[in-house]
Amino acid sequence: MNERPGRDDVSGPPSGPEPVGGLVTLHVWQVGRSDLPRVLPRMALGPRRLRATDGVRFAKLLGTGTGTGFGPGDVDPTRWAALTVWTSAEAAAGFDDSPVGRSWARLARASVRLDLRPVASRGEWSRRRPFGAPAGGRVTGPVLALTRARLRPRRALTFWRAVPPVAAALHHAPGLLARFGVGEAPLGWQGTVSLWRDPASLVEFAYRHPEHRAAIARTPTEGWYAEELFARFEVRAVTGARAVLGWTGDDTETVEGGRA
Repeated sequence: MNERPGRDDVSGPPSGPEPVGGLVTLHVWQVGRSDLPRVLPRMALGPRRLRATDGVRFAKLLGTGTGTGFGPGDVDPTRWAALTVWTSAEAAAGFDDSPVGRSWARLARASVRLDLRPVASRGEWSRRRPFGAPAGGRVTGPVLALTRARLRPRRALTFWRAVPPVAAALHHAPGLLARFGVGEAPLGWQGTVSLWRDPASLVEFAYRHPEHRAAIARTPTEGWYAEELFARFEVRAVTGARAVLGWTGDDTETVEGGRA
């Protein structure tokens, strides 16, 4: 593991009672391009092992991309992720000692972990509502937005054509700290992760930016998705190398206990 502490090492254990829906973690690992043959067995065997880990309610191992196109050319073979819903903070703390955690730690050149509290969620993932009934509440610090969709094959081409203007606008959005694509497969199982300085920055882009508003308006008429989910989380802690996320925020910023 090749991680450097300091400004890229931002930590702060979650405090207070666990939210309804459980603690959610997002682990992201950076590997070398030459490590791909070692990644593939982990992606093939890891999902079942991760779901069998003590304290796991819901889990997905994910590939990532830049988030610019959501097609085969957007895939990033050097970055992989795990999104996990836990029964408690104590269960989540054991991830590093689990078979899946140890396996990725041996391979990763750098990694980062985000501890998240579900604030809002609608839709389904694999026919489940993975984040339970989020408790909501006021958030003043950083937030993470997760979108995930299973595309209808006949509508995928029109979806991919609609993405570039939105992705370009997102790249320059005020308050954006990091963003990348996620997916369970290179094609058809698409998602985005975006990290924002505060809820106001997210709302400004999601509901007031013309390109994104146009895409939202087209969604029901185009029928792009066979299944979709949108969720928002309070960022309670970030631990590790923020560069793995493609962090674009000020290097002096910290995230601790949901504050920046």
